[in-house]
Amino acid sequence: MAVGARFFAGQPWTHEVNTKYAIDVAASQFTVQVFSGGLLSAFGHSPVIAIQGFSGETEVDKEELQHSRLRFVVPTASLAVKDDISDKDRSQMERIMKQEILETSVYPEIVYECSNMTATKSGEGQYSVALNGDLSMHGVTRSQTVAARVMLNGDSLRAFGTFSLLQTDYELKLASVAGGTLKVKDELKFSFNIVARKKE
Repeated sequence: MAVGARFFAGQPWTHEVNTKYAIDVAASQFTVQVFSGGLLSAFGHSPVIAIQGFSGETEVDKEELQHSRLRFVVPTASLAVKDDISDKDRSQMERIMKQEILETSVYPEIVYECSNMTATKSGEGQYSVALNGDLSMHGVTRSQTVAARVMLNGDSLRAFGTFSLLQTDYELKLASVAGGTLKVKDELKFSFNIVARKKE
C-alpha cells in the first residue's frame, strides 16, 4: 500500500529524510488477553487471542522521530483463539467473538492511525515512544495512547510494548454465559512485538 496523502488527507509528509517501512507480519507477534469475571471466574478460561493478518506502514523521520507517522490495519475476521483448547470450545469462542461482539460482517477492520508522538532516545538507535493516535473499532473512533520501545537497526525497525483498553468504550458487548455467573471483564490487554522492513 502506498503511504502518504491517501492515508492522511490534507497532511502531506514534507520531511525528505523520512524512511518508509512495511510491517513484516511473519516476523511479528500481536495478541490480546481477555480476562474472566463473575462468580465462577476462578474456574473460567481467560483466553489469549492471536491478532493475525494485520498490515501497516510507517514513515520514520530519523532526525526528528516525533514527526513520524503510522497506519495499522487489522481485519476483524482474522482474530483467532490461541489457547490449546478443544475444537468445539475454540469454534464457539470465535463465533461469539466475531459474530456477536466484533460484528465482523458490519465492521471488517480495526484501524489505528498516528501522526502525533513523543520520543526519547535511550541508546544508539533506541527510543522510548508514546504514540498518541486514533483507534477506530466497531464504528467508534477514540484517542488511544500506546507506549512502545522502538529500535532502528539498519533496514529494519522493531517496536514492542503493551497497552490496555475498555471494550465498552467501543460499544462492544461483554460476553456472558451461565446466566452471567461467567463473563469477561471490560479490560483487554494487548501485547505486541512488531518488526518492519525498509521499503525500496
